[in-house]
Amino acid sequence: MLRLTILLFLVMFVIGTDTFLISPLIPTLQQLFHIPTESAGWMVGAYALGYALFALIAGPLSDGWDRKKVMLSGMVCFSVSTLLCGFATGFWSMFLFRFLAGVSAAFTAPQVWASIPALIPTPKIAKVSGIVMAGVAASQAFGIPIGSLLASIHWSYSFFTIGTFALFVAIFIYYALPEMKPDQGQITKSPIFSRYIPLLNSPMARRAFFAHFLFQCGFFASFSFIGKWVTDRFHLPIDQAGYVMFFLGLGNIVGSLCGAYVIKTLNRFNTLVAGILVSIACFIVLPHLPSVAAFESVYFFIFVTMGIAFPLILGLLNSLNPTIRGTISSLASSIMYAATTLGSWIAGLIYASFNGFSAVGLFAASCFAGSLLLFIFSGILASDAKTKKEFAA
Repeated sequence: MLRLTILLFLVMFVIGTDTFLISPLIPTLQQLFHIPTESAGWMVGAYALGYALFALIAGPLSDGWDRKKVMLSGMVCFSVSTLLCGFATGFWSMFLFRFLAGVSAAFTAPQVWASIPALIPTPKIAKVSGIVMAGVAASQAFGIPIGSLLASIHWSYSFFTIGTFALFVAIFIYYALPEMKPDQGQITKSPIFSRYIPLLNSPMARRAFFAHFLFQCGFFASFSFIGKWVTDRFHLPIDQAGYVMFFLGLGNIVGSLCGAYVIKTLNRFNTLVAGILVSIACFIVLPHLPSVAAFESVYFFIFVTMGIAFPLILGLLNSLNPTIRGTISSLASSIMYAATTLGSWIAGLIYASFNGFSAVGLFAASCFAGSLLLFIFSGILASDAKTKKEFAA
């Protein structure tokens, strides 16, 4: 089990690192490729676009295939696409390669969350999910510093390094991951999008996925403007703002690693309710804190809470219907990227139009409040037996 846990951790780490890798490179690439400011963000958005679009297809397809082959193929394509980014000669070639990397990640990452309940004993699922989630958290903490360090030598080295590392992870998948072929009774020849019908027909699933959307929308709206806020409020230079992000990423790692113990102590319902309520209070007070240290301390706690809550939410969503875990994982990922795009856009509008980060904090708190109410009234926090009974009906 240890070998599988390490493998799944590395898959999420390398995909997450590539997501954040290009952020510190934007000024350099903008100057190098003569890209106007209003278009530069699409070098990040191309990855999210490819992921969000193809995750909806990848999930239903993977439910009828061997998950090992899907994960291996996806990681190899991810490695090649990322390496090609280092050879980009202009905006459109970079856009294409980033888009392809996002498509590859859309096939790879959902297999991780779908594989955990299939390969890990039930009592260990929460613990392993937390460790794997720490891979995403570690990428948040180290992605920007890694990108900045390598880019100081040459901008392409960032992509070459991550692409090569992804290839080694693909080799690890080949040798360490067992086959996960679907049961013959679960294979269906129904159209791809018809596999979402069990989710669309379930009030519990609809409310739970909308709650997931609001949760991610609020978090990433706030997350997107941390750097700008600490720069505007506390006049930090860019490198020190990056250290703030590194520190917050460590909070996510702490939450991911201790999440299983917290859930075991408090149970799923109390953990999620307490975490979201405390985060709402933190979002409201954040803009009014007098120092960088106070801001970091409160936001560190938010990231600890997110590290606990995010794998818990994914586990709840995957419990909706065990026969379509790939579809569920892909839909959850697609929703997360859609929420990230929308939340960041809305945060930018209200940050500029209203009272800066105060408005963003209130928006995030409102999203979290709506998310909590939907999770409670969806019934997903009830027993697994109730969940299965609804889908059987």
